[in-house]
Amino acid sequence: MTQTAWQDRLLNQIKNRPNDNRSPWQIDRSRIIHAAAFRRLQSKTQIMSIGVNDFYRTRLTHSLEVSQIGTGLLRHLKLQNPEFNYFPSASLIETICLAHDIGHPPFGHGGEIALNYLMRDHGGFEGNAQTLRIVTKLEPYSNGYGMNLTRRTLLGFIKYPAYIEQLWHHKPPEQQNQRFIYTKKWLPAKGVYNCDKGVFEWILDPLCDNDKDLFTSYKNHDEYKSKTRFKSLDSAIMEYADDIAYAVHDLEDAIATGTLSERDWYNYAMPAFKKIDSPWLDENLSSITHRLFSDDEPLRKDAIGELVNIFIINCSLVEREETFSEPLLKNTVKLEQEFEEILKVLKQFVFQRLIREPKMQQIEFSGQNMLIDLFEAFSSDPMRLLPYTAQSNYQAAEDEQARMRVLADYLSGMTDEYARRCHARLFGNNT
Repeated sequence: MTQTAWQDRLLNQIKNRPNDNRSPWQIDRSRIIHAAAFRRLQSKTQIMSIGVNDFYRTRLTHSLEVSQIGTGLLRHLKLQNPEFNYFPSASLIETICLAHDIGHPPFGHGGEIALNYLMRDHGGFEGNAQTLRIVTKLEPYSNGYGMNLTRRTLLGFIKYPAYIEQLWHHKPPEQQNQRFIYTKKWLPAKGVYNCDKGVFEWILDPLCDNDKDLFTSYKNHDEYKSKTRFKSLDSAIMEYADDIAYAVHDLEDAIATGTLSERDWYNYAMPAFKKIDSPWLDENLSSITHRLFSDDEPLRKDAIGELVNIFIINCSLVEREETFSEPLLKNTVKLEQEFEEILKVLKQFVFQRLIREPKMQQIEFSGQNMLIDLFEAFSSDPMRLLPYTAQSNYQAAEDEQARMRVLADYLSGMTDEYARRCHARLFGNNT
């Protein structure tokens, strides 16, 4: 298959841009940066709720860090594999990394779970699926084609290439006479919405049938759902950059604000580190610990930079054992086992001691229930309460499932603060 097929766009637009010498990937990056959905990330929670501290990472600053790590990882891979001709450009990786979170709703994963529960009979809700929907349909750069990005850029956004409805074995039982949802049961199946089938099929169109079947295959994940097995090379680079930013930079946030203490580190991270057979940890863990919890901020920054670097330089390009013919699927990125285990410990430490910390969960719980209230209010009388643009989309929807998707699109596009203000208008400030 020719490389040029990956530069195609869903809509052939003729733009009056004399002497525009940008590559297709640079054009895509420009469209992301100037998109309203990207700007809204500045007011969406990353981990620490906005307003809890005056020093925190939003989804915008997180995405900028993912982009920086992603381009660093790409540089390393190119230096290690100068003969490989299928690496993405730096602009392409920046685009995918910058926009990888634009589909996430307000109030973090609590908001995502709430919308998934509310959409349980209407195709579900999942942040990555929503990202694809925003860039291909919702963002008003073109009529009905979103940002009209290149095929390869869109492939990079698809972390889970299967339809959400196919991934469920069975849905959790309905919660009778219970106002609050049990979040573990309603974690989203990760995939693509059925209503975006046309876009998904267009993205995969250049692939041979064997590649399509293998790429969209999945395996059992838990009692309720399955999980996809593969992602493209570009998506794999983005995902490692995302994991590194989450494990290292969000850890920095928590230490700098005093949310995670040195005592927490010794009680919960250190025992896990000591179970890893790692020459690098044996030599460097003591120094990293000292600098992370030093009162000298430059020392802490130095430790953070060292951690990011050690993960980047221990990633490598590998060829899959599976019989893909398309180079973007046949090749992926792998972190050396020793450092994969170290990264996993850092991610688990951030998750267990920061994200799952009761005060953080209480804030997330509050936002989650605000979204449920808003969804129920708007669905009760949409032509009265929805803004005009959403009303128009609601009226144009062909069936109940499409109408509920309009509500999910509207609510998921809200920032945390806008959702709070909207809730206050509808329900008062004391609910």
